[in-house]
Amino acid sequence: MVISYYIIGVLVLVIILLELAKLFIKSKEPNAQDDWGYCMTIGTCEVQEDLGEVAVTSQGAMAVLSDGMGRAYGGRIASKIAVNTFVDIFEDYNAFHNPQYYFRKAFHSANKEILKALDGEERGAAGVSCALLRKGFLYYAVAGNVKICVYREKSLVPVSAGHTVAVLAEQRFYEGKLSRQEAVELLENHRLYNYLGRDGFKDIELFDAPIRLKSNDIVVLMSDGIYELLGYKEVERVLEKQESCQQMAFEIIELVNQNKSESKDNASIILLRVRNGV
Repeated sequence: MVISYYIIGVLVLVIILLELAKLFIKSKEPNAQDDWGYCMTIGTCEVQEDLGEVAVTSQGAMAVLSDGMGRAYGGRIASKIAVNTFVDIFEDYNAFHNPQYYFRKAFHSANKEILKALDGEERGAAGVSCALLRKGFLYYAVAGNVKICVYREKSLVPVSAGHTVAVLAEQRFYEGKLSRQEAVELLENHRLYNYLGRDGFKDIELFDAPIRLKSNDIVVLMSDGIYELLGYKEVERVLEKQESCQQMAFEIIELVNQNKSESKDNASIILLRVRNGV
């Protein structure tokens, strides 16, 4: 009888060890969004107002990048509130079940929290872009001018337009509400007309349909401190190297740091490589 109990105990232990081994092996399997990178620089500004974060789960990945604006530390605080709000809602809610609902809830909640926290001399705001990646599809939403792009076959293609006066002028021209001359005069105006932290917050720029991604595509989120200073070609030259996303993010930020411009804005970038595209 003692021997039987001993054998049963050994078998139970073996089963437990096998199950633990399976969990360990599973935890070591590469996630579809394992290869991602995030880097930033303060530029020549006194305060770093950009902030970003990436959250990866078994369902997919979420990336959010905020470009703060405001007096004193208002922009920095606004970015912190925005990013924290997006992450908190992502962790509390299955964003992949209904991406449109997640984006609307996150943007409007962040706007409300920024208005509640910042007033008077420390009034702050933020332009924010957020991307969800799941099973080879990209879902995105934007308020402001943080760009979302897809790098594929040596080309960096913007998928978001943003909320600058220039973009609005172009839309109004095609709608027949602005003359060509009026639109041309506004095309160099990069002032934002929509962002988080304003009483009259407008609706977000939301994806029409999820974008089907290919394996090895790189989803890029970057603030204007990068694309307005470097342009797309310099970013493409780094991405062509096909190094790790963290290394390429670092190299792009180093290009900003080495640029001889006397006025450099905060610059930040998030890169996510797609492993399970079509």
